[in-house]
Amino acid sequence: MAPLRQKAAVVGENGTAVLTEVNVPKVGPGQVLVKVVAAAQNPSDWKMAKELKAIGAVLGLDYAGVVEEVGADVPAGLRYIGERVCGFVKGAEGPSGAFSEYLVGSAKYAVIPIPAGWSFEDAAQIGVAGLTAVLALWEGNTGLPTPLAPTTTPFPILVYGGSSAVGIYAIQFAKLAGLRVLATASSRNFDVLKDYGADEVFDYKDPEVSQKIRAATGGKLRHAVDTISEGSSGAIIAAAFGEDGGHIGQILPYSSPEENVTVKFVLGYRLLGEDFELPWPFKATPEYREHSEKIGKFLAQILALGKVKPMPKLILPKGLASVQEGFDYMTSGKVSAQKITYKIADTPGVSA
Repeated sequence: MAPLRQKAAVVGENGTAVLTEVNVPKVGPGQVLVKVVAAAQNPSDWKMAKELKAIGAVLGLDYAGVVEEVGADVPAGLRYIGERVCGFVKGAEGPSGAFSEYLVGSAKYAVIPIPAGWSFEDAAQIGVAGLTAVLALWEGNTGLPTPLAPTTTPFPILVYGGSSAVGIYAIQFAKLAGLRVLATASSRNFDVLKDYGADEVFDYKDPEVSQKIRAATGGKLRHAVDTISEGSSGAIIAAAFGEDGGHIGQILPYSSPEENVTVKFVLGYRLLGEDFELPWPFKATPEYREHSEKIGKFLAQILALGKVKPMPKLILPKGLASVQEGFDYMTSGKVSAQKITYKIADTPGVSA
């Protein structure tokens, strides 16, 4: 039985993270109550805190934990008490977020079983990054093989921003699909990305990076995932394509940089099965809800192959009391090929 009150990191003045005590959210129809064991940080966490300034809202998207309670109207066999699950919720807006002892989330959307052999700390990073990588690859591009049916004739794909969390998962998924994976990163992360499956890595700071990628692929590059989607990333990718152009799956929206380049903006929040207005308006149609459920099952199948590795973690020492420290670390630009992670039991005043 869950307690009535819990420790949580909430939005404070000026979009800061403040550790306080709040009510444990009540589970509703189609939902589960999860006892959170570990949570992982995303750029959206501090950005939404700063932009929305919903003071008192519980922060955090990515979580891993154990199902404590199953709400009404959850299909039989979908979720069960004691199940190890991971996924994400829309934190920084209301009473339920990942940076807490307990959260309420959908039983069906943006939640999957934790893969065998993965710790809670590992699994906490799967939700946003894993699901967004799936969207950027297979919604943002057309005609790509999958890890469940890999191609035997590799063709190239570019992961721009390979050392980001989405990038590291996109590299692994594309490699498992049989593709020849090229990536961009800073030179210090070349070996890391090759360890995760990248065949070739290019320095994104190199003024000739587009030409080098185009030469390496013989002008045959047609597919890309842009995990940065800011600055000149789109133009760099477009210049790396051959004369026929190509497709870019982007995590932030921008206009096509060339007439023969199609861009598709993907957003993980759409997988939650809910309507929303921020950060961009979205209507959750029945068709997209069905698609969302399929995406979650697809990711679970990929992870069940046992061939995907979690990215390196930076576990901050005081659990939820370290969230503002994590925000400061991320906004200072120090995060590189690592996932800031919080173990809830490390929080002062919280027992395991």
